[in-house]
Amino acid sequence: MSISYKCIKLKFITIFFTGIYAAANSAIINAEWSIRGLGNLGETDSFVSAINDSGRIVGNFLNNGVYHGFISGNDGIGMTDISTLGGTENFAQAINNVGQVAGESTNFDSIFSHAFITESGGKNINYVGNNIGVNETVYGINDSGQIVGDFDFINASGFHAFITGSNGNGITDLGTLGGLYSSATGINNSGQVTGWAQKGSGGSVSVDSHAFITGPNGVGMIDLGTLNGNFSVANGINNSGQVVGNVGEVSDIYYHNAFITGSDGMDMTNLGTLGGYFSDALSINDAGEAVGWAETASGDIHAFLYSHGGVTDLSLLDVVTADGWKSISSAIDINNNGQIIGNGVNAHGASEAFLLSYTPDTIFTPNPIFIPSPPPPIPEPETYLMLLTGLGVIGFMARRRKYNETFAKAL
Repeated sequence: MSISYKCIKLKFITIFFTGIYAAANSAIINAEWSIRGLGNLGETDSFVSAINDSGRIVGNFLNNGVYHGFISGNDGIGMTDISTLGGTENFAQAINNVGQVAGESTNFDSIFSHAFITESGGKNINYVGNNIGVNETVYGINDSGQIVGDFDFINASGFHAFITGSNGNGITDLGTLGGLYSSATGINNSGQVTGWAQKGSGGSVSVDSHAFITGPNGVGMIDLGTLNGNFSVANGINNSGQVVGNVGEVSDIYYHNAFITGSDGMDMTNLGTLGGYFSDALSINDAGEAVGWAETASGDIHAFLYSHGGVTDLSLLDVVTADGWKSISSAIDINNNGQIIGNGVNAHGASEAFLLSYTPDTIFTPNPIFIPSPPPPIPEPETYLMLLTGLGVIGFMARRRKYNETFAKAL
């Protein structure tokens, strides 16, 4: 990880959620929802990355000015620090149903980041060897311990998506769609990989990226297209090959909307927004339920759940407002038991990770999908800049945020 990029990364984390408070202007009637703050291991901030089907959560917290990964017990109970590879910090990015954790860590003799995998329960951290590049960044792991992410080339421009074998053994370069950049952001249990890749080397990364899906074990990169826009970014995939992410346009206007596909990446559907310009779907479970964040008509950023035929604004749930949360602005991951993790601002005004859960008898009152057509007019320059800055930060923190993070690496 380059020094300049690492500084950007830490700066973005530090200012995460600054100035972004969601106004709870109305209530949604729901039964059997529950929300719990996850604390911060006695430090100042904590941010979640992923949850498995047992409710074990991984994420990161500030530890004496540097970031350490953590793992929780079942149902988010307790937080245990994950050791580094001998360096000063690490980032826990993904967890599988075996309890193996994957992420990246600095080495004791290097400023670069190295991918790691642990044994079950986050124990015995091990280096994922790489002889084709440096600065591995990890985004996903399946139940076989196959890891995906991206790496920088040692003596060349660009970064490429990668996949490992079982238990993090060996690294294979997945290539691109013709450009210099690609990133693998999710993997399912058959080894299908999703992410984004630059189409051609002449265009910019921001305009020329397309979401992709592969066959089993990362074989073959298929372009998922961009609907009516000119870029798309994939963030997550389930065991049916359904993909989620965002799709949009950069031209006289700039917008992006969350999307979901059918099995094997077919039939991309725009999920719209909560009335604003932007949204992003970050994760999907095997039931096809997707979570992410979206802008409201008033410009606030709210977490959402796509389920039961529509979109539920999670920031407006009675249980959230009753518990005093000022906002829950991004839902990061969802497991197969209806447990959702994300990051928000608690009743004391501090950033805190949360676990939001529902049960089979929960009453849903989802709103229809709202797709701006045509997109709203461009905001005033000051508003536009503030919004893009906030979205970039949220995009980074969303572990599956990748597009914003990797775009920063390409600068």
